[in-house]
Amino acid sequence: MLTISVSNVSAVSAPNSLDYDRLRPVRIWLYVLALGVLLMVLVGGATRLTESGLSITSWKPVSGIIPPLTDADWAAEFEAYRQIPQYQQEFAGWMGVEEFKLIFWWEWLHRFLGRMLGFVFAIPFAIFLVQKRIPKSLLLPLAGLFVLGGFQGVLGWWMVSSGLSELTSVSQYRLAVHLAAACILLMALVWVARSLERPIAAARHASKGWGLAIWGLVGLLFVQIVAGAFVAGLDAGSSHNTWPLMEGALVPDGLFGLEPLWRNLFEDVMTVQFNHRIIAYLLTAYIAVLWWWGRAHPGYQGVHGWMPRIAIITLLQVALGIATLLTVVNIPLALGHQALAFMLIAMVIAYLADMKRVSEW
Repeated sequence: MLTISVSNVSAVSAPNSLDYDRLRPVRIWLYVLALGVLLMVLVGGATRLTESGLSITSWKPVSGIIPPLTDADWAAEFEAYRQIPQYQQEFAGWMGVEEFKLIFWWEWLHRFLGRMLGFVFAIPFAIFLVQKRIPKSLLLPLAGLFVLGGFQGVLGWWMVSSGLSELTSVSQYRLAVHLAAACILLMALVWVARSLERPIAAARHASKGWGLAIWGLVGLLFVQIVAGAFVAGLDAGSSHNTWPLMEGALVPDGLFGLEPLWRNLFEDVMTVQFNHRIIAYLLTAYIAVLWWWGRAHPGYQGVHGWMPRIAIITLLQVALGIATLLTVVNIPLALGHQALAFMLIAMVIAYLADMKRVSEW
């Protein structure tokens, strides 16, 4: 599946009009944005795990950047929170203003980081336009990234609003959409940034079949990240906290107990956690096969050095997932597990982008 190129590939020898030295600040900017998205995912995970996501009950894209400054402001925010089911059913017996502040700050920080990412995108973009650093071919992709980033804010409020009237937490469906969109944004940022690196000369390049196999890995990882969102949305990690068995069996009794059958994939706690485990096993086996095949045909040099790193990170991710389960969702472990999932899929995208710089397949 991996083949050897003994001379520069056509992508390298062909004339290229891009000034890669001049594009260096643009690449750095895109990497910073990707790190910002990863930080947003981490803070969003902490917001969810601390049950802070519903603490701000209104969406004020501009004025919301200013937190409560006086006792009267805090009293008004707390009073608004007291009207929703989460407070009334879970926290009414013990939560006062001081306890409310602890969860408020997590949600405020999450929204604040989102607003700052908007500035980190818009201001350098305007500067680069004035400096004429951005080629015309990149304007449309960057505009798409900006729209996708802004849409994340809309999706975030759409998610939060699902928990303000009837539910005591956000809808797991809307959480999954919000997390999936963040994943797509991260992948797009990494792809565009890596694509602006210099072409790679005289390196081993991939057959079309190998490239498709790696794209298949991206698909599996994306499905697993979405499946993890449903685990988080249903708090499914807090039940069946044994491994490798569930309820004393590899395949526990009680799976797929809801009607119609499709609801079990998204609403049944046991089935959702079981599916997340099974996808993890499939992913691990798939990556092991890719690693073994690539090792034999003909090894990991050049851009294909990504594959052993992906395999190692996968093993670490499996260990973190098991530890998170066995500790009944220890928050630092759970956040590490979520962050590593996003890092892993970003690494695979970087691998694909680097292969693209060597060969057009």
